[in-house]
Amino acid sequence: MGNKVKLAVVGGQRGGAFGSALVSLADTVELVAVCDLNPLVLANWQSKYPGIAVFDSFEKLLDSPTIDAVFIATPMLIHARQAVQALRAGKHVLSEVIAAHTIEDGWELIEAVEQTGLTYMMAENYIFTRENMMVQQLARAGEFGEITYAECGYIHDCRNLFHHGDGSLTWRGEYIRDYNGATYPTHSLGPVAKWLGIGEEGGDAFEELVTVNANSRASVAYFRERFGAEHPGAQPGFWQQGDTSSTLIRTKRGALISLRVDLQSSRPHNMVHYGLQGTRGAYLGPRFDGETPLIWRENEIAGEKGHEEWQSLWSCGAEWEHPLWRQWSEEALATGHGGGDLFVLQEFVTAVRERRKPLVDVYDAVTWSSVFPLSVQSAAAGGAPVRFSDYRPHLRRHFS
Repeated sequence: MGNKVKLAVVGGQRGGAFGSALVSLADTVELVAVCDLNPLVLANWQSKYPGIAVFDSFEKLLDSPTIDAVFIATPMLIHARQAVQALRAGKHVLSEVIAAHTIEDGWELIEAVEQTGLTYMMAENYIFTRENMMVQQLARAGEFGEITYAECGYIHDCRNLFHHGDGSLTWRGEYIRDYNGATYPTHSLGPVAKWLGIGEEGGDAFEELVTVNANSRASVAYFRERFGAEHPGAQPGFWQQGDTSSTLIRTKRGALISLRVDLQSSRPHNMVHYGLQGTRGAYLGPRFDGETPLIWRENEIAGEKGHEEWQSLWSCGAEWEHPLWRQWSEEALATGHGGGDLFVLQEFVTAVRERRKPLVDVYDAVTWSSVFPLSVQSAAAGGAPVRFSDYRPHLRRHFS
């Protein structure tokens, strides 16, 4: 399939988490460069990977003829701009989530991909966890019947990431200060979109959403306790983002998706908060570490009187385990995000080498990411419905 993909990491802090994945995929991808503004981060990369090129300028990195592709792992609000720059410079792009935080940036990103013909993929790793890939197998085979409802939530207390040691805000803190909506939607929404076949030829599509948000309380309390009552973050009204954002999405075929985004509430992290309801079955993801994911299917009813019982999802593994997990489970579990970090990088590199579209292409990326600006618009209007754009060419034709 050709030579190795020569990859540059842009944003050395987050990008450093992919070391194990790079080792596992050494036959197909070669790390050749890293870019970061912090010289200490660059020095750390050089110590781990002697011989790689280091850059403190994204523009200078893009000028390098030895780089085939870039992995953008920089602050979220500059992903789209950097992805467009890289594509225009002739580089394939793997971008961390979210892809774009404005509608205009989303269209510009699509235009850059369509005009250059290069590979773009959003690194949504949650679609690759073992549970979510198994549920996708079951859903695509019709084991749940017609899917009518799905729920998903990203519930992760990130307040310690909102500030530096002196109390000044990080980029994460700034966007919680400035935006109020479902501001980090794709970890939750990506797996559900795959289960429903959103955006696929002959599949479903998002139609409209409504978003309402809770009061902002958790970060005020945190900053008051951590930095004192005089800190701006301890003042009521400083944080635009409510503690919990609740979004309802209706698809064009009438399915309903409930999306919760909560980056502030005080509780343990849950990266597997999913549920699915179909006409012939249901799935219930764990609500805490160690809990078993559950599945119920009408054709698996047990007991003499048809007693309805949940089964462990793992009991279906012999038949429904995804092929990627059958082959790569040991390597995947050595990487982050439930194995997703390995499969994200593997899928991107394979798509580049095979010159095919990746599993999460630019249209998926922009559609899922558009929940950010659309939810902000809906919340500002008191929960008014806001329609999605049909980004894919075949959807623009079919639903126009």
